Amino acid sequence: MKFLVFISPRDFRDESLSTIKMFFDRWNVKYHLTSYSTKDCVGQHGATYKLDINTNKVDASEYDGIILVDGRGVESYKLYEFRPLLDLILRFNNDKRYIGAIGNAIAILARASVLKNKKVSMPNDKNAVNTITLFHGIPSDEEIEISENIITISGVSSIAEPIQKVLEYIGVK
Repeated sequence: MKFLVFISPRDFRDESLSTIKMFFDRWNVKYHLTSYSTKDCVGQHGATYKLDINTNKVDASEYDGIILVDGRGVESYKLYEFRPLLDLILRFNNDKRYIGAIGNAIAILARASVLKNKKVSMPNDKNAVNTITLFHGIPSDEEIEISENIITISGVSSIAEPIQKVLEYIGVK
């Protein structure tokens, strides 16, 4: 298994990324950290990460899935309007590869039009909820929803159990 973990250039949620990395490391899932930045990315609490690959250079066929990390950067960079990212998500979806999003990053999936008639774990972000509903996602009160190849997690507060469910669902042993 090999995943792409997408973060905004600044103000992504450090907690979400560190939790994803911890579980991937624990379950021996390979991953590359990516963004559209050419510099190191800085989280909301100051954690700095070097990118493994710039998202412009990603070949979706080399990955089993992509995870979009939440945070203020989703809104400040208006990532849900960034056409190259939306096109990348569509490539993953067309190939039936896994697509995951946490919290307000779920709005990016909505704008990519991959949530229509799929159950979606709703984040605590009002704008994201409106976008998800507008693009015909089916709201769910569950912390995690898995609908075919789409995996949504409402937030990081209790992400440990949802991440373990996700890893089991995708067949990581």
